[in-house]
Order: sequence, then C-alpha cells, then structure tokens
Amino acid sequence: MSDDRRTPDGSSNTLGSATSPYLRQHADNPVHWQEWSDAALSRARDRDVPVLLSVGYAACHWCHVMAHESFEDETTAAQMNRDFVCIKVDREERPDIDAIYMAATVAMTGQGGWPMTCFLTPDSDPFYTGTYYPPRPRGQMPSFRQVLTAVTEAWTQRRADLDDTAAKVREHIVVNTSPLPAGTVPVDDRLLAHGVRTVLDEEDREHGGFGGAPKFPPSALLDALIRHTERTGDTAAIEAAGRTMHAMGRGGIYDQLGGGFARYSVDAGWVVPHFEKMLYDNAQLLRAYAHLARRTGDALAHRVVEETVTFLRRDLRVPGGFASSLDADAGGVEGSTYVWTPDELAEVLGPEAGRRAAELFVVTEQGTFEHGRSTLQLPADPEDRDRLGTVRAALFDARARRVQPTRDDKVVTAWNAMTITALAEAGAGLGETGFVDDAVRCADELLRGHLVGGRLRRSSLGGAVGADGGLDDHAALSTALLTLFQVTGETRWLGAGLGLLDTAIELFADPEAPGAWFDATGEGLIARPRDPIDGATPSGASLMAEALLTASMLADPERAVGYAELLEHSLSRASVIVAKLPRSAGHWLSVMSARVAGPLQIAVAQGPASDQALTRASWAHVPGGAVVVAGEPDSHPLLVACGPVGGRDAAYVCRGTVCGLPVTDEESLAAQLR
Repeated sequence: MSDDRRTPDGSSNTLGSATSPYLRQHADNPVHWQEWSDAALSRARDRDVPVLLSVGYAACHWCHVMAHESFEDETTAAQMNRDFVCIKVDREERPDIDAIYMAATVAMTGQGGWPMTCFLTPDSDPFYTGTYYPPRPRGQMPSFRQVLTAVTEAWTQRRADLDDTAAKVREHIVVNTSPLPAGTVPVDDRLLAHGVRTVLDEEDREHGGFGGAPKFPPSALLDALIRHTERTGDTAAIEAAGRTMHAMGRGGIYDQLGGGFARYSVDAGWVVPHFEKMLYDNAQLLRAYAHLARRTGDALAHRVVEETVTFLRRDLRVPGGFASSLDADAGGVEGSTYVWTPDELAEVLGPEAGRRAAELFVVTEQGTFEHGRSTLQLPADPEDRDRLGTVRAALFDARARRVQPTRDDKVVTAWNAMTITALAEAGAGLGETGFVDDAVRCADELLRGHLVGGRLRRSSLGGAVGADGGLDDHAALSTALLTLFQVTGETRWLGAGLGLLDTAIELFADPEAPGAWFDATGEGLIARPRDPIDGATPSGASLMAEALLTASMLADPERAVGYAELLEHSLSRASVIVAKLPRSAGHWLSVMSARVAGPLQIAVAQGPASDQALTRASWAHVPGGAVVVAGEPDSHPLLVACGPVGGRDAAYVCRGTVCGLPVTDEESLAAQLR
C-alpha cells in the first residue's frame, strides 16, 4: 500500500493476518481497517477522532452489499480514513463486542441487524448507531457519506452533546446487563404448560412455524415441544413440532438436493430462504429432527437427519472441526447456486423428465424467487422413490458445476459443540455409529486445537486460534463432552466435560447473584455482556443450565450437589422469561422440562458377556434431557449397587432420587420410560 493512502498516524489496513475469514474479506479495502484492540482505541484517542465500528459476518448478504458500495469505494474510504479510526469486527468471533453495541443500536434506533455501524468515542462509548447505509440517499435513509459528514461535524462542533449521549447510552447498557430476579415464578408443571400453550397459540397452522414472515427455524422450541409431549403425554405439542418440521423439510428453506437448512425464510410459507447456511442452525435442527425421528419413526425426519449429516460432512467439514457457514451469494448473486427455471431442469433431465421435475419441485415459469427462477420445494414424495433419487442426483451434479458460495472456514467452539451433541444423540438414538464417530473426531480436534494454555478459545482458522471463549463455548462444549461420555462410555469425556464446567463457573458466575451468568469476561469493554434470552442460538445461560443439569446427574454425589444448586438458581431466574417470552425461551423450556421430569436417569448394568442390546434400547426410547450410563456394576456412581439380573443386562430407571425395579427387556424398559 502506498504511503499516500496512509492516515496521519501512519496506519493502514491490518486485516490480512486476521483469524476471521470475514475480516480477511476486507483486507483489500482501501479503508484502513483495524481489529478491535486497545491500540486501535488509543490511536483514536491520540488523533482525537471518533471510532467507526463496523460489525458483520461472512455469510451476511447486506454486509457484502455495503462493502461493495462503500468500503471498496476510494472516495468513501478516504473520508473514513481521514476522519475516523475504523474497526472491523466479526460478530461470530467476538459475540461479546457485538452484544454490547447491538444493545446500543436497538436502544437508539429501535431495531438492529447486520451490517451494524456504530460511532464511538475513543473510550468506546457509542453515541450514534445504525445498520446498513446506501451509497446514495434512498427514501428516508441518508447516504453513508452523508452520515460520515454529519458525525464529523457533530464531533468537531457539538462535542459536549455527543459526550452526553455516549454517557447515557453507556448507563443504559450497564443497567440492561443487570441480573434477572430470582424466584419470580415457580419452575413447575404450571409454568411449563403456560409456556407451551402460549407458543402453540401463535402457531401458523397453515404453513407451520410460529408468527409471521420472516420466519426463522424455531430450532430450540421444536425440541422443547417434543420434550413436553414426552413428559406430559399431551400430543398437541409434538404435533405442532411435526407440522413445522414437515413444512420446513419440504420447503425451499431446506436444500432439496444437497441437504441442510438455510438461515431463514423471507416468506411465511418457507418458500424463499435467505440462502446462507449456518452451522448453528443445522446443528440444532439435526438434534430436533433426530429426536422426532426417534420418538415417532417419522420417515421425513429420518431422511432430513441423514441428508443434513451428509451436508455437514461434505460441505462444512474442515481440519479442526466444522466450518461456520456457507455464503448466501455465489459470484455476487444471492441464491444463484440453488434456484432453477423449467428450461434448466429440462436441459439436465430431458424435456419430459424436466417437466415432471418442475411439477414435483414447484418450479414455475413465473418463478418463486427472482428473475423467473424458483427455489426447489418437495410438497409430497412421489411414488417412485428410486426415480426421485436419480433425479436429485442428476440435478445436484449439474448444480455442482455452477459457481458455488464461499465458505467461512472459521471453527467456532460453541457451534461445533452443538454439532457434537446432535451427532452423538442422533447416532445413539437412531443406531448410526458413523454419526458418533464424527462427533468423537470433532471433539478430539476441538480439545487439541482450542484449549490453549488451559483456556478455551472461541474460534480458530487454519489452526490459528482467536479470542478467549465465552460462556456459550464453555457450556455447550461441556454438554457435548458429557454426551460423548454417555454414548461411548469413555471416562475421559466425563473428566473433560466436568473440568470445562468448573472453569465456566469460575469465569462467568456472578458472585453477587447465584444463577446469573455473564456471557464473557468483559475485558476491555464498557460492560460485561449478559443476555439470558434464547435467540438463533441458545443463550449462554440456558446452555449453562443444560450443562449443570447433565453434570448434576453424572458427577460424583458431593460435586453433583453444587451443580444442582446452581441449576436451581439459574432456572429460578429464567422463569420470568418463560412466563413472559416463551418463544424466546426455547432452550430454557427444554432444560426446565427435563428438570421437572425428574430429572431422569437410566443406568444399564452390564455383565461380562453384554450384547449392548439394552443399552441401544435405552437410547432408542430415552426422553430428551435424560442421561444414560451403561457399564459394569460400580463403574460409575449411577451404577453403585446396580447389577445384572439373572445373568442379563438390567436397566434401572430413576426419576430424581427414586428408582424403579430393574428391567431386562426392551418392552419393559420402554413402558417404564413412558
């Protein structure tokens, strides 16, 4: 980069060595982007200019649009470099920074989203915020350069007003990171029934899902509804979950050729997705569909599970784990890889087969997407399933010759951990040992690559690790490792999972409010972020509750007591979310349901000649949120005083501290679990 493009302090674009593919996408911008650091903030302080903070992520369509329109423009970049210190943040790599400034953006504008554009004092206090800005005025929206000019004028001419605004916003953020009160609502059947009933009242009975467009996959809610039916016998909940899962699995939001779900649907009918595919969505949906398939034998759910695992293996597997996402765009055009015209189908399949395929996949002359092109849907399976497989394979091969979306190869700990849990549960519950092998391999790689000097890291790229992990990383990975212990019987996973949980308690517990959790250490930020609301991913606090619940059943008795006490405090604080915002409490509902159900534990005492049949049956019938431990007598605290019966493996089903009589056959075990 030539010297004449440097700012007065000699800075230049430094993103080329970032551990985030999103940041690296901006390494060639003429903007002198810096990563978030004390040095960057000090540079703003020394120059006495504001910080321009831009937050996005690699698969974000409008992030790419703003980058192309503004950040690649020499004139705009020159204004940014002259008047600001420009910092670029990947929200997936630094969710703590994203959380702080998204709270400010929502408070100041009433809405949020990405790309997020914030203007800060050199002390990192926000005084003006927004999201996407166009290169030219559009409707009531000013151009980005107009915003830059207005902010600079205010900074130089009305500095006291900006400082006053920044102080008020900081105070608002600090207040809104206060812990939830404890004991507001009892955590019992009545609360859970209220939460589920409220969710079901908002079901879209025509299209599936809850609420209107745009529709995001209600991943955590789906599993909660299935657990509710398992616990209560009320089939309305699992029927609603099934309607939504069938609608999504047959809609355009699901890749009917390659498997895997897009991030959300822009319409109420799941027809047109926002095309990026996120690991966290597919991990959560894999778990929910596997749960439905295991519970009901649903054929579509089973197919979606198999195809989603194929998608993960084929498209997201990278050294170190699973990649974060596939982009919405390919060759600069949103969705171009995935959409079709009738003529394109005929070109691949021939005229008659192309016509039948157009009818089957709802590909119309008018198009269901843009420019006369259609997403692929599958409203019903044809009678000739073999023919369907042949057609799908031919179209997938043809699609593979198109320009493909780029991949964010960043390996995020929390999302990989959710994938491990989903693969392990699906593998054990559906008898797919290869899924369990995938889970074990990913866990081994995460522990080797992301545990550095005793600290868990949030992410890595090509083996280079990024910032320290947050609450969700520690909690989700703890649950994943405890799940692997149950599925494989290998005690190394138990020790590693409990160790991570203890570290999370040490790092993120609020000593003044037991059961309240900080999402990050907060080092270098204006506040320690804390948000217990479940969103596209479960909150760190609800993931922590799940880890505590599982650990309270698997740890030795003395250690388990402490986990159980923290769990009760956590659920007590979250009860108000379930009472008031149940659609934003899907994972909390799942954990609470498992807790109110007992919690449920299955101990399978195996003899020397065990054929593992009763263990497999346990996983086939176990309700979500329960634990399964199998092994020789006295090999685990749950197996103390448990032994085979008549030389046969015996299963002991315990709810809380009360255990039923041992059973030695699958039918009796299933009856006890019902």
